[in-house]
Amino acid sequence: MSLMTILLQAGNEAANFSMSHLGGAIGAGLAAIGAGIGIGQIGKGAVESIARQPEAANDIRANMILTAAFVEGVALFAVIAGILAVIK
Repeated sequence: MSLMTILLQAGNEAANFSMSHLGGAIGAGLAAIGAGIGIGQIGKGAVESIARQPEAANDIRANMILTAAFVEGVALFAVIAGILAVIK
C-alpha cells in the first residue's frame, strides 16, 4: 500500500466525521473543564471559610465533599453523553 493510498483513506475517514461527533467531543471536554473549575471553586471557598471559622471546619468539610460529589456526578453524566454522541 502506498503512502498516497493511506492518506486518501485517512481523508475519507475524516470526511465521515460529522458535526455531531465534533459537538460531542467539545461538549465532553467542556464538561470536564467545567467540573474541574467548579470543584476548584468549592475547595477555595471551603478553605477560606475554614480560615475564618476554624471551629466549623468539620461541618464545612462535610458540605464541601458532598457538593464536590454532586458536581462530579453531573460532570460524569455530561462526559458520557458527549462520548455517546461521538460514538454514534
